Amino acid sequence: MFGYIAPVLNALSEEQQQTYRAAYCGVCHALSRKTGAAGRITLSNDMTFLALLLTSLYEPEEEACRGRCAVHPLAPRPFVRSAMVDYAADMNLLLTYYKCQDQWADDHALAGRAGLRWLKPTLSRLEAAWPRQSRVVAESLAALWAEEKQPHPSPDRLCNLSGEMLGEVFVPDEKDLWAAELRELGRGLGRFVFWMDAWEDYDADRKRHRFNPLTGFHDREDYEAFCLDTLEMFIGEAAAHFEVLPLEKHLALLRNVLYSGAWQRYTLLNEKKERGKSRHE
Repeated sequence: MFGYIAPVLNALSEEQQQTYRAAYCGVCHALSRKTGAAGRITLSNDMTFLALLLTSLYEPEEEACRGRCAVHPLAPRPFVRSAMVDYAADMNLLLTYYKCQDQWADDHALAGRAGLRWLKPTLSRLEAAWPRQSRVVAESLAALWAEEKQPHPSPDRLCNLSGEMLGEVFVPDEKDLWAAELRELGRGLGRFVFWMDAWEDYDADRKRHRFNPLTGFHDREDYEAFCLDTLEMFIGEAAAHFEVLPLEKHLALLRNVLYSGAWQRYTLLNEKKERGKSRHE
């Protein structure tokens, strides 16, 4: 469910690329500080987008740093520290914990079980530091998993529950003036990511006899157009609330992610599907 909300790097200026990498590395270093070096493997582009978005909106004090890591052991690389980067790292860990829970529940994947054991102490800290976000994420995912087990799961309800979860993660302070817009932006992205994930996984889920929310739509003659229209609707909802926010810093970079980067996986997978069809014609 992670990784869709990423930039198109070759469409960014060198300065913008450096800004994105500094934020990405900043979240990575924050994960390492909070959970040890192993925390770095949970890093997602989605939460880097959140860090940049909240930094642009709230303009917190930032510390420009340089450091090495296992991926870049030789030359120190620039990264940033700030309250919003730390918040994004915490939300990254919160979502990772429940992703591990989902993996263990679905397939009894050992990686999921190991992740649950490793992150259990961290979850206690997150629940104390961010009780609202922790509660809504846990309740939304529990309702989502319960809905999936119904005889006829509702794709609309599943999408909305995914939106509720990410919407709450996008709001560090519910009393803030911009909390409502941030929540709706997150909800739109949550729906988009859920639908994109289902569209990407459909063939694999069918082969493994696993539930997929798009099964009921797959026999439609306009299936691919329907899926694309739905994705455009969800990202459009997110974009409408994004454009209301008084953003200046990183604005072009954030628009790159939202309007182009979010579609990268779709474009690549759609091209792969089309090539597969051509070979069988």
